[in-house]
Amino acid sequence: MSRRKFLSRASIGVAAGASLLAACGKKEEPAKQEAAKAAATAAPAVVAGAPEVRWRLASSFPKALDTIFGASEVFAKMVSDATGGKFTISTHPAGELVPPFGVVDAVQNGTVECAHTAPYYFYGKDPTFSFDCAVPFGLNARQQTAWMYEGNGMKLMREFYAQYNIVNFPMGNTGAQMGGWYRKEIKGLAELKGLKMRISNLAGAIVSQLGVVPQTIPGGEIYTALEKGTIDAVEWVGPYDDEKLGFNKVAPFYYYPAWWEGGSQLSLYVNSKAYEALPADYKAILAAAASHAHVVMLARYDARNPDALKRLVGGGAKLRPMPRPIMDASFKIANEIYADLSAKNANWKKVYEDWSKFRGDQVLWFRVAEREFDNFMSAQKL
Repeated sequence: MSRRKFLSRASIGVAAGASLLAACGKKEEPAKQEAAKAAATAAPAVVAGAPEVRWRLASSFPKALDTIFGASEVFAKMVSDATGGKFTISTHPAGELVPPFGVVDAVQNGTVECAHTAPYYFYGKDPTFSFDCAVPFGLNARQQTAWMYEGNGMKLMREFYAQYNIVNFPMGNTGAQMGGWYRKEIKGLAELKGLKMRISNLAGAIVSQLGVVPQTIPGGEIYTALEKGTIDAVEWVGPYDDEKLGFNKVAPFYYYPAWWEGGSQLSLYVNSKAYEALPADYKAILAAAASHAHVVMLARYDARNPDALKRLVGGGAKLRPMPRPIMDASFKIANEIYADLSAKNANWKKVYEDWSKFRGDQVLWFRVAEREFDNFMSAQKL
């Protein structure tokens, strides 16, 4: 290799490293910051030789939800910062470019290059979408991430999404969610009969067998439906988002946990042709930025939910555990539905067999160290 080529490639590495450090918000000593800045200015090869790329991202969420919509902004900023502004992605809230539940079609058809969404919204297209988000009585946030990155989750979901011209990336997780807000107290199975509830997809299919009338409503429209009495109950995410949406003003009973969402993963959908057109370094930056946003979203929820829950309870919200008979009945129905889907849907069966084995191993492990530690700490006065 000639000295000129070596120096050129070294300069590319320095510039890229400086951009990525800045994008991740990593602080360095002033002298090191100046050195990195000087190196990037002297030889910005990664920027100078890179193509200009402009994408649009359609979100399924309203901008007011800074945690869940905010993940797309974190992602887009890192992509821009890491490429010196050469690769920019504009973020658009639900309804601005396409309807919140229209993002799969929009990405598949190339109407937009990418989208940020909760995959289980598309249960109606194929229940298999749910594995990329949350399956009732499934994985918690850490387990879901483990399955995607270290298990077969990414491989299996990439194979599935190829049918839709989509390349997927995990991009956020809410952690275990709350079981929702109810106008009236839910003491057992009897109170579920005829209850009109905003609840999605697989969870809706389960509770419908208990008498619930499930409703699918986008996040930005839920409060109005609850306020007008179109629905009697609603589940969304957890204290921080729920407080913003004001559900406690209409429905005082707040139940936990959402057995249907032990760790809901959000995903970045990228049109396969748009993705393949990217240079290799842009693909790497895209993956790194999605992973960064994945971590940031969960961190924000975990950091903000405690104070929000205190405020809600202090304001009169009546916190209640989900009655065990409801959870037991739902668990039984869920397993029956999964067996039925495995018999009828080849996509589901292929992913479910791997996912269920992974879930079993994870539960076995978590019941040892994790559960005992959490149980002990929960009993302490801190």
